[in-house]
Amino acid sequence: MNSILPIFLTKFLLTVYGLYNFTVRYFREVFKPPYEFKETIKQFFEIGNKSLGLVGVTGFIIGFVLALQAIPMLTKFGALSLIPSMISVSIIREIGPVITGLICAGKIGSGIGAELGSMKVSEQIDAMEVSATNPFKFLVVTRITATTLMIPLLIIYADTIALIGGFMALTILNGQSLQLYFTTVFSALTFADVIPATIKTFFFGFAIGLVGCNQGYNATRGTESVGIAANVSVIYSSLLVIIIDMIAVQLTIILF
Repeated sequence: MNSILPIFLTKFLLTVYGLYNFTVRYFREVFKPPYEFKETIKQFFEIGNKSLGLVGVTGFIIGFVLALQAIPMLTKFGALSLIPSMISVSIIREIGPVITGLICAGKIGSGIGAELGSMKVSEQIDAMEVSATNPFKFLVVTRITATTLMIPLLIIYADTIALIGGFMALTILNGQSLQLYFTTVFSALTFADVIPATIKTFFFGFAIGLVGCNQGYNATRGTESVGIAANVSVIYSSLLVIIIDMIAVQLTIILF
């Protein structure tokens, strides 16, 4: 019997349903002992420490380029003193979390998808099940928990480096004072800027870990599926980051 819905819509709904089931299973497993603390800490290191370089360079470029673009434009209107405030609000609220989230989706999401995909096709996951080990708790719960908690820290780190990058650009072109710059930066921020921007980063991390684990854990037989799992993980997790950010912006406008 042919499907009433178009093929692409059917695949989309099946993907959403699969992510829903995976999410339900995660929350059912995460609170049940035994707790894989050692593996979770290992994933903290794998996700966090090995991403510091890429995230730091990205953050610096974001702040540096943002300041360089803003200086000539605001100088025409005699509003050069507003650049630190503009940089801080722009980076903390939107640019920093979203761009860093997309970078993490590309690096971390694809890595998780490829790693679990290769374990699936090489039957390592099946071997864990035969040896009375819960592969979902050991492989999936630990990785999703690690991304949920570590990616917000990476985004805070990137935001900090971005603010320093903005200061460097202002110093090179206008001799900006360090104390004046950061005084202006922090005075421009409010809780309505910081709190919603921080909360949504946890959802970014959860979505990236969820998609990567789902694609890798459910990879089909064959080495080709490893590349597909990594590629699809990047696409879906990047899309989810943008969707979550859109929802967060609307909720922030309504609540704050």
